[in-house]
Amino acid sequence: MRLTRRGFAALASLPLMTVAWGAQAAEPPADTALQAAIAGSHRTPAFVARDAARHPYETLRFFGIQPGMTVVELSPGGGWYTEILAPYLHERGQLVLGADDPQSTNAYRQRSGQRLKDKLAAAPAVYGKVRMNVFEVPARLQYAEPGSADLVLTFRNVHNWIDAGGDAAVQAVFRSAFEALKKGGTFGVVEHRRPVAQAQDEKASSGYVHEAYVIRLAEAVGFKLAARSEVNANPKDTADHENGVWALPPTFTNKDKDRERYAAIGESDRMTLRFVKP
Repeated sequence: MRLTRRGFAALASLPLMTVAWGAQAAEPPADTALQAAIAGSHRTPAFVARDAARHPYETLRFFGIQPGMTVVELSPGGGWYTEILAPYLHERGQLVLGADDPQSTNAYRQRSGQRLKDKLAAAPAVYGKVRMNVFEVPARLQYAEPGSADLVLTFRNVHNWIDAGGDAAVQAVFRSAFEALKKGGTFGVVEHRRPVAQAQDEKASSGYVHEAYVIRLAEAVGFKLAARSEVNANPKDTADHENGVWALPPTFTNKDKDRERYAAIGESDRMTLRFVKP
């Protein structure tokens, strides 16, 4: 069954659910178009190698993606999820990227934006319909027309926004997502999860963020938490590593120091949250 806009709006009135696909929940019908996008030969091999840790199919299904949607991806970085979203939405939907500016005066953002722009231009059959708009925290947050999006997504970026301007910057981004969405639209967040017992510093310098923090700031701008999933959970991750989350794969920022231990842990423990605009 395909959800209509009215159906998505109705989700806002449902009680909060914790979801994990498996034996305790009925598996929804397969989305063969999404499976095909994930299996596409256009994808970067190093990105494909991380599918087992990032669970793109289960994650996007949890967020309720449909091929006819207008989807915004914030801070796409090198385009890991973009490589999946673009072909999936190509025929019937629209992908909008809130990305770094290739003409930014900030050298890092300029390089990041130009790399992504070049990536899109190199494969027009895959990315020809993608709209790449500027998104820079905290000043440039007009990346989509108000009320135009069915789904706004962000993957492992909240800690960067905290570093860019603390609570105010995060709240401004969340507010921009709220404004970009249609009524009944969904805001999907994946982020490295800091255990409740560990303090979160003002800059989130470890890369880990409290789940309650994300929920509190999202609800402060008007979102309702509809569901959370443990699909990206990793109970082996203690989140107390030297040099933070980047000690873990694939970064291994500590190089050979404790590399085998970090490899055995795997990628970070992550929250996966679905918010709805009432």
